[in-house]
Amino acid sequence: MSLYTAHINVMPLTELLDPQGKAVNDSLHKLGFQAIQGIRIGKHITLQIEAASAEEAKQVAEDACKKLLYNAVMEQYEIVIS
Repeated sequence: MSLYTAHINVMPLTELLDPQGKAVNDSLHKLGFQAIQGIRIGKHITLQIEAASAEEAKQVAEDACKKLLYNAVMEQYEIVIS
């Protein structure tokens, strides 16, 4: 068994409004950052997973995402194993 780190990025679905991202975008514009556009706010989760392979670790992370870590109605996720 080896110890793997799963890096999970959870973001709002692109077709949904991101009120937190819009608020940050508006605030940055007020501070003079006019070149910044389209901010989306999400979350980054890291998991330490003991598994026989990277593929097994990714499957454990997938299961955790589907059961608890993201909302399928409003969010999408991406997993990178290292």
